[in-house]
Amino acid sequence: MRMKFSRSSQLVLVATASLAVASLITACETLTVDFVYVASAKAAGANQYGEIDVFEINSESGRMRQIPTSPFPSGGRNPVAEAVSGDNQNLFVVNQDDNTIVQFAIGTDGKLYPNNTVNTPGIYPLAIAANKSNVFVVDTFQPLPLCSTADPCSGSIAVYPLTTPSSSNNCTATVCLGTPANNTTVNAQYWPLTVPSAPLHVIVPTAVNVLASGSYVYVTAYDSTAPSTGGWVFAFGVGSNGVLTAVAGSPFAAGVQPSAIASGLEGSTNPVPVVYVTDSVRGNVFGYTASSTGVLTAVSGSPFPAGNGPSSVAVDPAPAYAYAYVTNSTDSTVTAYSISTSPSSIGVLTRIGSYATGLQPVAIGIDPSTNHFLFTVNFLDNTVSDFQLSTTAGTLLDAQFSPYTTNAQPVAVAAIPHNGTGGGIQAQ
Repeated sequence: MRMKFSRSSQLVLVATASLAVASLITACETLTVDFVYVASAKAAGANQYGEIDVFEINSESGRMRQIPTSPFPSGGRNPVAEAVSGDNQNLFVVNQDDNTIVQFAIGTDGKLYPNNTVNTPGIYPLAIAANKSNVFVVDTFQPLPLCSTADPCSGSIAVYPLTTPSSSNNCTATVCLGTPANNTTVNAQYWPLTVPSAPLHVIVPTAVNVLASGSYVYVTAYDSTAPSTGGWVFAFGVGSNGVLTAVAGSPFAAGVQPSAIASGLEGSTNPVPVVYVTDSVRGNVFGYTASSTGVLTAVSGSPFPAGNGPSSVAVDPAPAYAYAYVTNSTDSTVTAYSISTSPSSIGVLTRIGSYATGLQPVAIGIDPSTNHFLFTVNFLDNTVSDFQLSTTAGTLLDAQFSPYTTNAQPVAVAAIPHNGTGGGIQAQ
């Protein structure tokens, strides 16, 4: 039997169906908990720029999928690092072959809009970190006339204070890259990385991290002139307008060849920050506490064993979840640790387990909205692995349909919460 509907009934049905579709769309939109930005170094397109893949994470399954119009050009050649501004509305991308930082405004839908491009003071930038006040960039070589790959010299760090937009700086983003801070000691816009006991040695930087408080910034590096002398962590206090001052006792010993650095446990419940540094040669993680003056002190039992070729490290940004994670590039695994918050053993790592990733993970991040998902960027198989992170045990479980395809040679990752209210996360 065929049923007949009046014109008014048909309109009601159409309206009801439209409302159902709208409700479905709204529900789907609210399930997006984070936007994740993966930089791929392989040149693509006529301009030979790198690419930025933008993924959204489903809050229930953890599934990652690329947003419409992704990927976006990185704005330069060979992107190697990313960082998010403290307000989660700007992405900074380092393009090594162009010596540039490209600033993108982030739309409410996660899309990227290029806003500003600046040159770094040195040669071949390789790492970046950001907070609400400053952007820190590390260059492989200082900007000296003789510095090159044929005649290398030590690296350096520069600081870009973040300013408000104005007609004079031709910037329309929420914050803008200001003029690099000036180092009066060398009368230049950078701070050289030198070891007092070996001032003529070539010091090669590898990573940078700024504490959540913004008071101190740390740079990992190693002595390429005499590798057996080991690696270092350079510590600087951050003053007004981004001016840096070396912390007493800096640089601090850090294995043989440190490859990555991260910090955590900052907050009222854990007032003593911890800093972790991976050693890619020895396969260890060095743990430190950071004093109120920025001095690093090794925690009990440091260093802690990781896998082979540790390449990146992340600390859960939520003080209530005391976990750290290290990617092991040679093993294609991520190792999970619990972090002691006891005053007598703060910062001590206890291994939870290791979990398989894609081939050669080189960067890691934790979702800044719920701290419930962890992702690794896998260089050799052009994927990003996604895990559900147990906030009660620190264990990892593969998210739905993980791993996900990226563009060629992914090297860096950053993420923001969908609602823009989280603390953001930077990863090298």
